Parts: sequence; C-alpha cells; structure tokens
Amino acid sequence: MKILIAEDSVTTRKILEDLLGQWGYTFISATDGNEALRILESDEAPNLAILDWIMPGIEGIEVCRQIRKKKKSSALYSILLTAKVKNEEIIEGLEAGADDYIVKPFEKGELRARIRAGQRVIELQLELAARIKELQAAQSHIKTLQGIIPICAHCHKIRDDQEIWQKIEAYIEKHSGARFSHGICPECVKKYYPELRTS
Repeated sequence: MKILIAEDSVTTRKILEDLLGQWGYTFISATDGNEALRILESDEAPNLAILDWIMPGIEGIEVCRQIRKKKKSSALYSILLTAKVKNEEIIEGLEAGADDYIVKPFEKGELRARIRAGQRVIELQLELAARIKELQAAQSHIKTLQGIIPICAHCHKIRDDQEIWQKIEAYIEKHSGARFSHGICPECVKKYYPELRTS
C-alpha cells in the first residue's frame, strides 16, 4: 500500500519516511497542501494520507474537505498530524473529512497502529467496491436476456444488438451461464425417426 506524507517540516517528514520504509510501505511525499491535493486528485492517488494540519498553501484540514467533495466514493483514509489538542479542534478536523488524527510529537507505535487500522478500513472498502462491481456486472448480464428478443419465426435464429442473426443456442450461451447438450424429444422421434418407434 502506498501512503502520502504531506509535511512541510523536513525533520518530521524524514522521520515519517524512515518509519514507513522500515514498516514495508511505499510512500510519496509532499511539502505543502497544494502538492498534497494534486497527488490525491491524480488517477494513481494513494489510499492513505498522513496530512500535517498546518502547512503552506492549503492546510491539511482543507485538503480533507476538498478531496472529500471531489472523490466521495474513493477509498481514502486520511490521518491528520497535528499539535492541536483541544476537543473542538479535533472535532473540526474529523468533521472536515479526516478519518483519524495523531498528536505531535507522535509515538511511533501509535502511528503504526493507526496506519494499520486505516489499512484495514481501506481493504474492506476496496473489497466492498469490487463486490458491488461484480454484482452490477451480473445484473447487467442478466438484463441482456430480458425484454424483447427478436427471433426468426422459421429458423428460430436470434438477432443480437449488432444486427447479426445467430443460433438460439449460441445466443443464450453468450448471454447466460447456460450450456446445451442435444437430444431428441419424443415428438421428433415419431416425426423424423419412425423406424425407431416401438410398438
């Protein structure tokens, strides 16, 4: 999992980079809020972000607000890194869209635990999104066999969306999980194979 570190303090940023590297995470760093926002808005944005509350440009809390408005459905877990400890300030950060916070100076064990908690949440969100996508695909697949299906009154071929006529077996196999095995019904045995009739 890749993590964004948005921290303008060189010392704190280096500590965070060293710790994440030791714990096996890949990371990308930003030195101000504007750069952090650009990274989080990109197509390959990290799913977890550690954002310093006070940064040049856009503050971490504002990054949270903006990214939540623009990417409401994305799996993003944001941790505010702050020296603010008043309850009303923490509430403000969480209401802005942060998922968690950690107070400076932080203890590395606590930081690691909070990152792991965020990772579990992200994994669940991604798994849920994948399941929803599978269900939507299944629903779309089922719908292809609903409604009016053009079928030839003589040969029973079906016309698909590309105006191509194909055997009914091929059409159903393509649009469902069904497979065909061929046999002969009693009526056709009587009609086409009278010699097989037994008295």
